[in-house]
Amino acid sequence: MKALRSGRKLRVLLCGYYGEHNLGDDALLQVLVSQIPSDWDLVVTANDSAAVQALVPRVSTVNRRSLSETIQTLNHVDALVLGGGSLLQDGTSFKSLFYYLVLLWIARFKRIPILLWGQGLGPLQRRCSRFLVKHTLSGVRAVSWRDPASMGLAQRWGLNIPMVMAPDPVWRHPSPRWTGGDRLILCWRSTPLLDSKGWSVLLEAVDRFSSNGCSEVIWLAFHADQDASLWTDLQSRELIPERLCRRSVQMQAESLEQVQLLFSEAALVIAMRLHALILAATGGCPSVALSYDPKVKAAAQLAALPWVDLHNQLKADQLNHQWQLAMTAQRDGSQIEQLKCDAQVHETMLVEEFEKLSA
Repeated sequence: MKALRSGRKLRVLLCGYYGEHNLGDDALLQVLVSQIPSDWDLVVTANDSAAVQALVPRVSTVNRRSLSETIQTLNHVDALVLGGGSLLQDGTSFKSLFYYLVLLWIARFKRIPILLWGQGLGPLQRRCSRFLVKHTLSGVRAVSWRDPASMGLAQRWGLNIPMVMAPDPVWRHPSPRWTGGDRLILCWRSTPLLDSKGWSVLLEAVDRFSSNGCSEVIWLAFHADQDASLWTDLQSRELIPERLCRRSVQMQAESLEQVQLLFSEAALVIAMRLHALILAATGGCPSVALSYDPKVKAAAQLAALPWVDLHNQLKADQLNHQWQLAMTAQRDGSQIEQLKCDAQVHETMLVEEFEKLSA
């Protein structure tokens, strides 16, 4: 039986950082759409509509960069889902947080049920941000958090709403099994945590590591708009050793399928990007993390993957040793399989709430 209201199918607005050429958010959207009952019509906030519709063909889109258009869409939906990532944060900008808070308050005013799926909470650096988010969340129908810190903050706030916590939903994304290869893949981004000295140490370690049996080093721009310039920047500052430069190939991530195939045939993936780390690990590829943000460190710890905190001083010898061990270690997939199982909590929450809304 299809969910109907006033003679039409029910519609849900999926709001997130979609259609922005970030494969991590593409993966989140694919997992989210796969978990929503098929008797609902889907509307997705998207910058690049064609990219989103190619990724999840059964959806319609609204321009996510137009707050007014997104608000207008609320007049024609029966539920709102904030899907994946850390949308309620002011670390990027207060403007971004304001965008989502406005949508949530208008949805509350219109009595539209609100669900938060696979969300992180924070960072919230301003006192007014914490106040606004706390009081906005009090009107949400249910939440699934993606990490213990987010759940803990919500509990300290005393929010009286149904909440669950589970690993990031992308652990549920299907991945091809790792078959092995001899290419090193770097999924890196710019970060203020590394000055020229820090980058030099990191690149020296990559140079030494890759000279020992790696056919080439793939610089994979996981977020097309943000990561592609890193190679050019480091090269212009003459930080990339000549031997590493000769061995390197720049590549822009064009699809999840392309990236997952690369991961399945890699010797090792060194990831700063959270979802690059998760997508590599789900298939069993040897993976290590460079943590520029607590969420990356937390994911690596959950999966028992080696990691280095970029807040700390780097040492090329230690990095090289860690990566050698990660590449040659006997792999036990039980931890990853447990994470995949645990991450189903997000789907369970979502399905239960949609069943209630359809009733």
